[in-house]
Amino acid sequence: MKKLMKIKTKAFTLVEMLFTLVIISILLLLFVPNLSKQKDAVKDTGGAAVVKVVESQAELYELSHGGDATLSKLVENGAITAEQSQTYNEYYAKHTDKARTVNP
Repeated sequence: MKKLMKIKTKAFTLVEMLFTLVIISILLLLFVPNLSKQKDAVKDTGGAAVVKVVESQAELYELSHGGDATLSKLVENGAITAEQSQTYNEYYAKHTDKARTVNP
């Protein structure tokens, strides 16, 4: 029994564990909101790229068919996908201050 009392095991105390958890929690509180902002920025940049693709396809459609290009005509023609059309509409719904160049 005396031998067991003499052997000291080195381990973290409860206070040390709590202090570590507090530091990790603070770091998470600092970085998680920044990650969500970056996600929104990436999605917005992707939406802007899709808008440029749709506008380019609309110009090509107008040059080759001679009529006005609408999103439904572009989707039917296969120039853009339905997902690109939806992204285009979502981008302009979010950025209402910009005028549409392609009719819905």
